[in-house]
Amino acid sequence: MFEAFEGPGQFLRGNLHGHSTGSDGALTPEEVCSRYREAGYDFVVLSDHFFERYGFPITKTEAFRQRGFTTLLGAELHTRETSRGELWHIVAAGLPADFAPTAADESGPDLARRAAEAGAFVAIAHPLWSQLTEADGLAIDHAHAVEIYNHKSALETDRGDGLYLWDALLHAGRRVTAVACDDSHWKNRDAFGGWVMVRAEPEDPASILEALRRGAFYSSQGPAIFEATREGDDILVRCSAATSVILAGPMSWRQRVLGSDIETAKLPIEPEAGGWRRLIVRDANGRRAWSNPFWIDA
Repeated sequence: MFEAFEGPGQFLRGNLHGHSTGSDGALTPEEVCSRYREAGYDFVVLSDHFFERYGFPITKTEAFRQRGFTTLLGAELHTRETSRGELWHIVAAGLPADFAPTAADESGPDLARRAAEAGAFVAIAHPLWSQLTEADGLAIDHAHAVEIYNHKSALETDRGDGLYLWDALLHAGRRVTAVACDDSHWKNRDAFGGWVMVRAEPEDPASILEALRRGAFYSSQGPAIFEATREGDDILVRCSAATSVILAGPMSWRQRVLGSDIETAKLPIEPEAGGWRRLIVRDANGRRAWSNPFWIDA
């Protein structure tokens, strides 16, 4: 079922993709952490660009952890090249501080695999901005997630959505999750537009990382999903005020409740249809929240 709404822990709000003066961001790591903390976030990952020109940084943020706020080490990894000749962008949260520099002949799939084997939570970054194909997505066989929403890409290119790639991978049988993030650089208003809500123990980076890898989170641009539970062959949802609550599945399969100020919904699973199911909650401003999928045969 939906891992985010089961088991111990509480929901922690976090950004998994952002930059500082450790690479091409406008603010110092300390200031970035401070701004997220002041905005009510519980954790942040500084994923500075892992390029030789920046010294292959794993930006140190441990000193900025405090009561009610923590950090995970990470980076945005790069190498050549996608099927369309573009640079790979792979976000890895929970990297060890001594993660080795990218080798000259290392492919995108190899780099993602090495990060995952080092213990990181690996996400395919801004697939629409990068113009990734389904074949590109399938090649990254050690990805935990796809960026379903990248705020900077949405603001600057109107290519912030990763739904096409996520659904393609799900249709292909890949059990991947999805994350919303900022990709903040602090040169435009590119912060606080997308985040994850992780069910974990507060101030515990190891608990947050384990929950991410397990899929115990949902993603949002604004709406909240408070509860999603199974009762027989129905999903019961409790959420913030919404105009639609949708249960999506393979191909065109869907169930939905439409209206205004919806705060509860009951949606049939129809298990005989097989495959996977995921929730989407949309509010009156068009902002969405997405659950991770569960599989009928799980």
